[in-house]
Amino acid sequence: MKGLSRRQFLGHSAKAGGMAAIAASVPLPFSSTAQAQAPAKESAEKITYSACLVNCGSRCPLKVHTQYGVVTQISTESGIDDAAWGQHQIRPCLRGRSVKWKTYSPDRLKYPMKRVGKRGEGKFQRISWDEATTIIADKLKYTIEKYGNEAIYYQYGSGSTGANLLGRNANKRFLNTVGGFLEQHGTYSTAQISTVEPYVYGSGQGSLISNIAHSDLVVMFCQNLAETRMSGGGQITEAFEALKRSNAKVIIIDPRMSDSSIAFDAEWIPIKPGTDAALVAALGHTLVVEGLADDAFINRYCVGWDASTLPASAPENASYKDYIMGNGPDGIEKTPEWASQICGISPIRIKQLAREMAGANAAWISQGWGLQRTANGEQSARAIMMLPVMTKQFGKLGTNTGNWGSSVKYTVPGFATANPVKTSIPCFLWTDAITRGTEMTAENSFIRNKDKLETNIKFLWHFASNVTMNQHSDLNKTHEILQDESMCEFIMVWDHHMTPSARYADILLPDVTTLETSDLIDNSYATGAYHYVTRLQPAIEPLWDNRPTYDVLADIAKKMGTYDAFTEGRTYEEWIAHSYHNLRKGNPHLPEFAKTDGMGVIDRKLAKAEDHIALKAFRDDPQGNPLKTPSGKIEMYSERLANIADTWELPEGDKITAVAEYCESFEGLGEPERMKQFPLQMIGFHTKGRTHSTYHNVPQLREAVRDEVWMNPVDAESRGLIQGDRVLVFNDRGEIHMPVKVTARIIPGVVAVPQGAWYQPNKQGIDVGGCINTLTTQRPSPLAKGNPQHSNLVEIRKA
Repeated sequence: MKGLSRRQFLGHSAKAGGMAAIAASVPLPFSSTAQAQAPAKESAEKITYSACLVNCGSRCPLKVHTQYGVVTQISTESGIDDAAWGQHQIRPCLRGRSVKWKTYSPDRLKYPMKRVGKRGEGKFQRISWDEATTIIADKLKYTIEKYGNEAIYYQYGSGSTGANLLGRNANKRFLNTVGGFLEQHGTYSTAQISTVEPYVYGSGQGSLISNIAHSDLVVMFCQNLAETRMSGGGQITEAFEALKRSNAKVIIIDPRMSDSSIAFDAEWIPIKPGTDAALVAALGHTLVVEGLADDAFINRYCVGWDASTLPASAPENASYKDYIMGNGPDGIEKTPEWASQICGISPIRIKQLAREMAGANAAWISQGWGLQRTANGEQSARAIMMLPVMTKQFGKLGTNTGNWGSSVKYTVPGFATANPVKTSIPCFLWTDAITRGTEMTAENSFIRNKDKLETNIKFLWHFASNVTMNQHSDLNKTHEILQDESMCEFIMVWDHHMTPSARYADILLPDVTTLETSDLIDNSYATGAYHYVTRLQPAIEPLWDNRPTYDVLADIAKKMGTYDAFTEGRTYEEWIAHSYHNLRKGNPHLPEFAKTDGMGVIDRKLAKAEDHIALKAFRDDPQGNPLKTPSGKIEMYSERLANIADTWELPEGDKITAVAEYCESFEGLGEPERMKQFPLQMIGFHTKGRTHSTYHNVPQLREAVRDEVWMNPVDAESRGLIQGDRVLVFNDRGEIHMPVKVTARIIPGVVAVPQGAWYQPNKQGIDVGGCINTLTTQRPSPLAKGNPQHSNLVEIRKA
């Protein structure tokens, strides 16, 4: 096969970038480029199967071609019958197909090293594995003896989130054998929605996206499957398949016209960031005044729609309907005209949207996770969950709950053990736990399973994560915290590459990639109806002085006296066979383990939409199938949230409300004085060229998918900017340097920066890498104490 020139590569990539569905279904030039670099002798070719295990929500199998111990090509698995839905190929996107370049990247970590300069300088000295594991064991013993196990924190990270036995499960198993570690709750992706949803539904609720095949209307709030769920075995593929069958009208409400709007031929309704709850209230107002809201129906299933179902503890006029109609404490009627001034959508379109949702036979209503990563994200996420209830669009075929659509997991047994330490902090507050841990309580910092922390974090265990100095907020502030070695006394980083976070390690360990090791994995959390199990086998030997994760942990366990507890007498390969044996107990149709050698995908299944309709049993019989809320019903008014609002210690301006009110927030419309200095609202977005920060160091992807700040022509013209200008995006927390993309695909007053670029401050402190988190705030959201990285005020000028 003929090789591609650089120009041809970029041309093909640009064409493939228009839609994620195309990226997942059409052969990309990546594999031919790789093949062109391979030796000519085909007789030496070997085929093995691996997978892309980063945090996109899928775990795409990879067919790995090698010759003479070198990876030459990455291609897709064969599937059973590519024309049959549910037996089709699980096609990796351009990221998974780039895993060869990632594996052979020049910045691969090659040896264990110890820091010899200041944290962040990136100065290290090579040491032996024995010295490295001895230092780690000694620091663990010291920390446990002086501060207790609560001082050890396993850093949040998702660089190997798809791994089962080789990833974080092995690390946590080891730490549990030495007494445990400080736990975390929530995620950087979903803290606000996952925290607030149980107050509405009692648990996480969502229908399979394949239900869209039975919908006549699809309304997505900031949901961008085309860039976040690109797998051929994932939800973008499922959504396309469903829309082919239903031909439903698609509406996407988003500050940015995402590739999903283009791919789905959707109507784009632009909205100002953080104002979704105002829009929902106005939609509810139209439903009420036009007689489209059925009070009897809503009250049958809900608590707090009107006064008749309010709990006895609620004050007068505290229902959601009272809030909408202006009878609540604020006295403001939430008309479409009121909402329009806040969210930027015309009153006419608000009214029409309410009528469309109420009049649909089956309306699918869902939301992406970006809108809840804001300073008032809990309010927005919760408000959208009111829409299916007010419009009767839940619990029947073709409908959803306002949440993201659900997925079915194959579920492969792992080997993590219970953590003896039960105390847990919000994952976003780890820097707080370093600087003021003993001041953090259940009431001021959402500490779980304990009234307050007994110690600050002193030992940071950092595996397959770039959170510490890239994905966390306010990186300049984080840098100052980590440079003070009297606070966090020891940082262990274990990764593939010299990431920005790796530069802050005291001990830096190299790890094998998925192409160099084995595992047994399922399909992850966002593949929808399609679920499968894959066996990974090493395509090449570990490079340089890299060693398998399990073997290194076993060495540390020996020095901690917990080797037997950690290994239970099994090697890593024996653990994989053991996991498969347990999997086969519940799936007796699977072949014997020995026969899975070289198979790749061992089994695949397709769930039926009608078997995964959220709240169907509840709608059919609410008394016989109560929800897990205190009332057993959908709680539009939450007594629990009212109690939290009364008892928690909240910063000035933060609000937790019993109903889903629109609340102005920090770093947004609620700070008019700050907006005079920094008048642009900045949001982030995912690109096709990275999964969070993973794959950033693949130059081919950086050229194919450029990092640019999106700006509306109105804002660009007023600042004298044109397409491609190098600009400074800045606020009082930092400055980033990147090109500008001038486009009408984003509303005036809002700019968008792709997230995941690697933090790279120059001598002047300007981040020339363009990491959005140089500009974001460490102030958390009110309830979840979650990541508000889409609530930012900035200004932009020509560099």
